[in-house]
Amino acid sequence: MSEPENADGVDAGWDCHAHLFGPYDRFPLAPERSYTPPEAVESAYLALLERLGLGHGVLVHPSAYGKDHSLLLHALAAQPALRGVVVVQPGDPLALGGLRERGVRGARFSHRSGPGTNFAGSASFDDLCVLAPALADAGLHAELWTDCKALPAIAAQLLKLPVPIVIDHMGGFDVNAGVDDAGFRTVLDLLATGKVWVKLCAYRNLLGSSAWEVGRPFQQRMIEANPERLVWGSDWPHLRVTPEPDAAQLLAMCRDWSGSDAIADKVLRINPVNLYR
Repeated sequence: MSEPENADGVDAGWDCHAHLFGPYDRFPLAPERSYTPPEAVESAYLALLERLGLGHGVLVHPSAYGKDHSLLLHALAAQPALRGVVVVQPGDPLALGGLRERGVRGARFSHRSGPGTNFAGSASFDDLCVLAPALADAGLHAELWTDCKALPAIAAQLLKLPVPIVIDHMGGFDVNAGVDDAGFRTVLDLLATGKVWVKLCAYRNLLGSSAWEVGRPFQQRMIEANPERLVWGSDWPHLRVTPEPDAAQLLAMCRDWSGSDAIADKVLRINPVNLYR
């Protein structure tokens, strides 16, 4: 898969959040893991990008692979249109220096509310605080899987870190708490600083809702806060979600909720280039 461009010479759209698994005879999962997903291989993901009309993808290392980044680094070497996000902890053998040249752009950490929510193989917020200077030296950003209950307590610390921050899954907003919830307002405040990015991937926050349309105001508020710091992710292969959503529907929903072609273009093309190139 080469680096695709549209007819006007600019990059085709980006899917900024996906995971690969397998084939397991070549890339086995870590013995100690919190879940065992079905295979979701590189060729299937490339076919998805083609079906969506997108030219680039960002692969996030899954915790089920522990410290083994072989699959991620293999895919990045084989597909120059892909970028990667690793998972690292202090003392890990994976050296941060040189990862950018191999297509890696960030490292993912977890800080979620509730007991037992950080999976085996994850890196913590404390790990991020220790590694932030090394990430900055390596030219990498920090990606954070968190939620609106956990985020307010660490918001001030995030702004002091020497790296850009990318928040997964729209900050895990609580649709029942509404857009005036203090935790969601924290996400908006962070966005407004320009230091923090958010991945527009609403569906996991809406699984208990009868209609996903209730998520529209959350995306609209984020656009109002800072349209320059938003990207979109499919979250393929939609782990532990049944029935599995159609990524084409999720993409169409993001475009519709963007409110205009100009904002959708920022989210899907312009902003990802600024973050991942």
